[in-house]
Amino acid sequence: MDGLGLSLPNRGVLFGATTPDEMLDLAERADASGFFQSVWVGDGLVAKARLEAVVSLSAIAARTTAVQLGVCCLATFALRSPVLFALQWASLDVLSGGRTRLAVCLGSPTARSGTNFLAELDAMGVARNERIARFEENVDLLRALWSGPAAFDGSFTSFPEIDLQPRPTQQPCPIWIASNPNPQTLSAERYQRAIDRVGRLADGWQSTVVDPADFGRQWREVRESAERFGRDPARLTSSVHLMINLHDDEQKARQNAKRFLDTYYSTDVTDATMDRWGAYGSPETVLARIEAYVEEGLDVPILRFADSDQTEQLTIASEWLLPTLAARAGRTS
Repeated sequence: MDGLGLSLPNRGVLFGATTPDEMLDLAERADASGFFQSVWVGDGLVAKARLEAVVSLSAIAARTTAVQLGVCCLATFALRSPVLFALQWASLDVLSGGRTRLAVCLGSPTARSGTNFLAELDAMGVARNERIARFEENVDLLRALWSGPAAFDGSFTSFPEIDLQPRPTQQPCPIWIASNPNPQTLSAERYQRAIDRVGRLADGWQSTVVDPADFGRQWREVRESAERFGRDPARLTSSVHLMINLHDDEQKARQNAKRFLDTYYSTDVTDATMDRWGAYGSPETVLARIEAYVEEGLDVPILRFADSDQTEQLTIASEWLLPTLAARAGRTS
C-alpha cells in the first residue's frame, strides 16, 4: 500500500451532508494529520450536480501543503473542451506544486450516474456514441500539449502547432483511468476493450463497487494488458474508491451509510451494491476489508465517509483506524 486517500463529498454540500467550510476544514485536517497521502473530490455536471471539481481542488490547494489533489473520477472528461481543460489542470498542478492526480472516466447512464445523463450530453453537444472516441482522443491531446509545442489532428479537435503554457510541474503529469467493466453485463469484446483502454493509455487504474477478489482479478488483467502494449506494468498504480461508516453497531453503521449513499447518488442502493462498495461497522471490521484489497495488490485505498457527519467520522477514524493503516503503509502522523 502506497498511502491513503480521503474522498471529500463535494456533492454533499447540495443536501447538507457537509458545507464548503467543513469540506475545506476536512482537507486541512487530512493534510496535517500525516495519515493521508491524497484528498479527492468527485465530478459531474447536471446528472450529479456538485461543486465543480477543478474549482474545488483549487480551493483545497490553497489550504493544504502536502497531500496530493485528485478527482475520482472526472466523469465530464469527454464533454469538456480538451485544450481549455489542459490549461486548467496544468495551472492547478503549478499552483499546487505538482500535487495533482487526474483520474478520468467515461461517465455512464447507470443508476449511480444520477438523473438527466442524456440531457448532460445534449447540453455539451456530445453524442452518446462519441464518448469513448472523444475520451481516448482527449488523453492523447493532454499528453501532447503537456509535453511541449504540439499540433494535433484528431477526429474532434484539431489545431496547428501551439505552445500551451504553463505546462504541469510534474513531467509527465499522471493520468489515471477509472473503469469498472462488469464481465457479467458486457460482451467479452467490450469488456476486453475496457481493460485494454487502461492498459494502453493509463498511468494508473481506479475502481469502485468491486469486491477484493474481483479487484485482484481485474488488476492482474490490466497489468497483463499493459505488458501486451509494450508498457511496464510495474509503473501503473491501482486505487479503489471505498465507502465506509464507523460505528460500534454494525447494523446502525450500514443504515447510516445507505441513507447517505441513497441521497448522494439519487438512487436506492441495493444490499449487493453496499456489500461490494465498502465496509460498515467497527474500525476492526473496516480495517479487515481494506486489507483484503491490499492483499490483492491495491496501492491506494480512497476512503469516503458515508455519513452525514463527516467531521465525527474523521475523528473516530483518527483514533485507531487511520494510524494503523498509515503505519502499515509506512507513514506516521
